[in-house]
Amino acid sequence: MSVIAVVGPTAAGKSALSIALAHALGGEVVNADSMQLYRGMDIGTAKLTPAEREDVPHHVLDIWAVTEPASVAAYQRLARAAVDGIRARGRVPIVVGGSGLYVRAVLEEFEFPGTDAAVRARLEDDLSANGPASLYERLRAADPAAATKILPSNGRRIVRALEVIELTGAPFTASLPDPKPYYDAIQIGVDRPDVAVRVETRVDQMFADGLVEETAALAEQGLRDGRTASRALGYQQVLAYLDGAATRDEARDETVRATRRFVRRQRTWFRRDPRIGWLDATRPDLVAAALALAG
Repeated sequence: MSVIAVVGPTAAGKSALSIALAHALGGEVVNADSMQLYRGMDIGTAKLTPAEREDVPHHVLDIWAVTEPASVAAYQRLARAAVDGIRARGRVPIVVGGSGLYVRAVLEEFEFPGTDAAVRARLEDDLSANGPASLYERLRAADPAAATKILPSNGRRIVRALEVIELTGAPFTASLPDPKPYYDAIQIGVDRPDVAVRVETRVDQMFADGLVEETAALAEQGLRDGRTASRALGYQQVLAYLDGAATRDEARDETVRATRRFVRRQRTWFRRDPRIGWLDATRPDLVAAALALAG
């Protein structure tokens, strides 16, 4: 059977559907949530507990320490090894997550340009000293098409784009190939009209479950030094609270706002892909409808 991908915005119900599909199809889950790759980032990423996984094997979770910068190329190698192992056992790989680039890295022919530590360090020093605005203007001059696809506030992606341009001498957009399947895959999109409300409920539950305490413990492990993990939704806001730059209520409210903005970006990313079959997660026959799409 094909690789199944369950995608869509945060709080839409991807995890619950993936468990149901795994039971129905004899499947195993491959994580495609970039922040669930970090050990100890459990509450703030809504990582399923072992009990909530209902004996369904989950792969590519808890890979990195919070000080490790994210690497889509490293993730690609791990995720494809997991997919290949699941298929070799005669089971169905179910790739699940809302990180669009990570899903694409698994399912499509996608070669990542190299990196250079010195170039990256110089650009990141510039980012730390001056903020993203000047680097974004540099990107707009070098590659206007790439600039339109990157938020002016997303310093990490701006740095990466400028690094690739400097190393290859070509536009960053030239390194992003047109979609070409690596696996035969069926993509199921899950969304629901009440996601904004569910985001607020989820954030309140995270704070009640100990997000502040989890963040404080991770700070002891170097979370503030993690270029990627320290910017994760919820953790970034709680760090501001722990550092005295915000109240607890302000951290909570900003987490809700930032997550809702992220939901809008996820929808923009996934909705432009015509290969995704969309389902409303509130429909009573959701699992049956997803199985029908899966063939």
